[in-house]
Amino acid sequence: MIPGARLVWRKSSRSGTTNCLEVASSGSEILVRDSKDPDGPTLAIGRGSWAAFVEALKLDATGEAGNHPRR
Repeated sequence: MIPGARLVWRKSSRSGTTNCLEVASSGSEILVRDSKDPDGPTLAIGRGSWAAFVEALKLDATGEAGNHPRR
């Protein structure tokens, strides 16, 4: 995380009032936290790993990748 940086936290417009994650960009990392506990722990993920994660979610949503059965 960049010292002294002001973080802009975002969450999906599709998320409800519970069970939400928020993300913020900080230098070479993407930060993830629980929206219900903004002062709680934060997970720092490298940008490359985050990009791969998001791409895997997109592919899985189209049914073109992943080994998860459709529900």
